[in-house]
Amino acid sequence: MNGDKEKLLSVPASPNGHRGIEQSGASAASTRTTALAHERWIARMMLDALGAPPIRLVLWDGWGTGGEPGEAVATATIGDRWALYKLALNPELQFGELVAQGRVRIDGDLACFLETVNRAKARAGFQYLPQRVLGWLYRPRSNALGKSRQNIYQHYDIGNDFYELWLDRELVYTCAYFPTPELDLERAQLAKMDHVCLKAGLKPGDTVVEAGCGWGALARHMARDYGVKVKAYNISHEQIEYARERARREGLDDRVEYVEGDYREISGRFDAFVSVGMLEHVGFENFPELASVMQRSLKPDGRGLIHSIGRDKPALMNPWIERRIFPGAYPPSLSEMLTLFEPSGFSVLDVENLRLHYAKTLQHWLQRYESAVDQVNEMFGAEFVRTWRLYLAGSIAAFASGDLQLFQVTFARHGSNQVPWTRQYLYSEPRSPH
Repeated sequence: MNGDKEKLLSVPASPNGHRGIEQSGASAASTRTTALAHERWIARMMLDALGAPPIRLVLWDGWGTGGEPGEAVATATIGDRWALYKLALNPELQFGELVAQGRVRIDGDLACFLETVNRAKARAGFQYLPQRVLGWLYRPRSNALGKSRQNIYQHYDIGNDFYELWLDRELVYTCAYFPTPELDLERAQLAKMDHVCLKAGLKPGDTVVEAGCGWGALARHMARDYGVKVKAYNISHEQIEYARERARREGLDDRVEYVEGDYREISGRFDAFVSVGMLEHVGFENFPELASVMQRSLKPDGRGLIHSIGRDKPALMNPWIERRIFPGAYPPSLSEMLTLFEPSGFSVLDVENLRLHYAKTLQHWLQRYESAVDQVNEMFGAEFVRTWRLYLAGSIAAFASGDLQLFQVTFARHGSNQVPWTRQYLYSEPRSPH
């Protein structure tokens, strides 16, 4: 005991007479100051790595860097130091996680903020990790026959009532087509379905197979307005049940057959093969299987259309989107899409990029989503609300900035002369009356 007392007395006294406690407090304050300086340096380096976009980054203590409050497009507030470290170590994944958790807050137009960051990253050549490392860390989940249903369930089977809150009345969950920008969403989705039908060259009496039919709107549209018979495949149970009920109610169930099955299970021979919004969920490694299905499904003068989100060059899906929104998703580049046609005896007839149409579609969806956000919160809670808000706003930003594309590719059998002479047929024929 005496030895301990001697050690205590040997500590130099502080000016106010306190000894060990004062010394310990000063050391802790110095450590906190050093840590704070380090955290502020991390924040500045993060903005510099992104290409110094005109946004403001604010830490939990109110300190900020980047654009001035009156000049910045928006402000990102990081709520705690561990959120900062996570964001710095793995921004591609953790930004979405932290926004969903409420630990990163964006004040301002979220889509504009994200588009601004996307464009700055592109100018700066920002890449979080080399693709070969990202491929090892974030390889999309398998879309093998036994896995694809599980992947789809996480997104499409969360409840039709949720989608009815913010999609159009036909529940079309793919890019709309806006012949004029001021068109409303309902008419733009009808215009998209007409655009697809005209491109596929549908005429009364044709038989059509649709791979991935969603809630069945396009199949009903083809049967009702173009006089064809449709066999439509989908692995989402909720969507298929809805589609069958709508077809029965509208008196179309003798012309449209909805099959709860994978595209690999397609059987029969058809005049046209149509797939709108499914290719993103196939996985590039499964493209040969899809090409084989197209090959065996089309008649000698058959033709088809593939409509898919894509990229200008091969790249992985954002890991947060793949984890939380679209398990197994992989938007292909145009060169990757061409592997469906070139080895399989198909000729590409036309390629159209509707990227800006998808940005506008998503703007409509986000606006409707925000109008229904109280109901969404009651259904799923605040974290879900933030997750889907970020997904929709991030998708607007991706299409507006060019990170994502929307390709429509039409094709026919090699050597078939039953193809359009010009593109005039797309714009001169009357649209659907309803």
